[in-house]
Amino acid sequence: MSSPPLAPPGWSRWLVPPAALSVHLSIGQAYAWSVFKPPLELDGTQSALPFQLAIVMLGLSAAFGGTLVERNGPRWAMTVALVCFSSGFLISALGAQTKQFWLIVLGYGFVGGIGLGIGYISPVSTLIKWFPDRPGMATGIAIMGFGGGALIASPWSAQMLESFGTDHSGIALAFLVHGLSYAVFMTLGVLLVRVPRVERRVEGAPAVVGGVQVSARSAVRTPQFWCLWVVLCMNVTAGIGILEKAAPMITDFFADSSTPVSASAAAGFVALLSAANMAGRIGWSSASDLIGRKNIYRVYLGVGALMYLLIALFGDSAKPLFVLCALVILSFYGGGFATIPAYLKDLFGTYQVGAIHGRLLTAWSTAGVLGPLIVNWIADRQKEAGKHGPSLYGLSFGIMIGLLVIGFVANELVRPVHARHHIPAQREAADDQRQQPAA
Repeated sequence: MSSPPLAPPGWSRWLVPPAALSVHLSIGQAYAWSVFKPPLELDGTQSALPFQLAIVMLGLSAAFGGTLVERNGPRWAMTVALVCFSSGFLISALGAQTKQFWLIVLGYGFVGGIGLGIGYISPVSTLIKWFPDRPGMATGIAIMGFGGGALIASPWSAQMLESFGTDHSGIALAFLVHGLSYAVFMTLGVLLVRVPRVERRVEGAPAVVGGVQVSARSAVRTPQFWCLWVVLCMNVTAGIGILEKAAPMITDFFADSSTPVSASAAAGFVALLSAANMAGRIGWSSASDLIGRKNIYRVYLGVGALMYLLIALFGDSAKPLFVLCALVILSFYGGGFATIPAYLKDLFGTYQVGAIHGRLLTAWSTAGVLGPLIVNWIADRQKEAGKHGPSLYGLSFGIMIGLLVIGFVANELVRPVHARHHIPAQREAADDQRQQPAA
C-alpha cells in the first residue's frame, strides 16, 4: 500500500473520478449525522458531540496528514480512510450496544474523524495530475460526492432506524451496517485508483517539469496561502451560517406573514439547499476552468454579499426571492470547496498540492465554529430583547456581508508566488520518480 499504483498503458483517466467518488460519497455521511441525534438524546444532550469532534478531526488530520498522503500516494490514503471511517462506526456500534456514549464519541468523532480528513484529501493531488487541463472539473466531481453523500445516507439511515428500532440495539445494528457497507464501497476506490506515469525524455533520466512548484512547508510561509485561507474561511462561514439554521430561519422570516412556512416545507427547503450545495461543487468549479479561479471567487464573494443584502432588505417580502438567494449562497458554498484545490494548483503547482490543501482545510474547521456561532448567538440575544421574525437575523446578515467583503479583498491580494519559494524542477522530478514503482 505504500507504493502508489502506476497506471498501465492505455489506462483511462476517467476511471479515477469514480474511485474518488466512492470515498467521498461514503465520508459524506457525516452531513447526515442529525438522523441519529433524536434517538441518541436518550444518552444525554451531548448527541451533537460526535459530529463536532469529527469535523475538528477532519481539519486536523487533513492538516497534519497531508504530507503523508503526498508521500505515500492515493491508495495508501484511501486505505487509511477506509480503516478509520469504518472502524469508527464499529466502535460506535459497540458503544451503542453497551450504552457507553463515550465510545460513540471516540469511534465516530475521533477515529472516524481521522478517516474523514484523510479521505477528503486522498484523491485531490491525483485528480489534478490526471486532469491538468480541467483541474476544477476533476476536483469538483470528487468533492461533489462529499456534499451529496448525505442525500444517500440520510434516508438510508432513517430507514434502518425504522426497521431496526431506535433503542440501543437498533442504533448499534445501524452503525454496524454502516461500517461494513462503507468498507465495501470504499474498497472499490482503493482498487480502482491509479497515478499517471511520469514521462521521461531519455530512458532513466528524470523529466524536467515546467511551471511553478512549491513545497507544503514553503507554501504556508507565503502571503498567498494565508490570503486563500481567509477566502475559504469567509466563504464557508457565510454558507454554513444559512445551512446550519436553514429550517428555523425560513420559518422565522415568514412567521408573521399570511402564508407561514410549515415544518414539511422547511424540510423541503433544507433538501433544496443540499442539492444546491452539491450542484455548485461541480458546476462552479467547472466554470472556473473557463473564467479562472480568481474570477470565480469574485463571483462567490461579491455576488454572495449581494445575495445576503437582498435577503436582509427584501427577503421577508417574497418567498421566491428568499429561497433563490439562499440557493445561490449555498451553491457558492459548495463551489468554494471544490474550486480551492485547483486555485492552490495554479499558485503552488502539483508537487505537494494535497498537503497544502490539507493545511488550508483548517479554515473549514474555523468556519464550522464561526458561522453557526454568529447566527445562533445573535438570534438568541435578539429573541431575549423581544425581537422576532426577520429582525432576529438582520445583524448576523450584516456581519456575513462584512466577512464576504473581507474575503473579496483577500482574493484581490493574491499574486503569483515569489520565485524564492519555488523548488528546483529536478528535485520534483526525482521525488516523482522515487514515488513510482518500476513499470
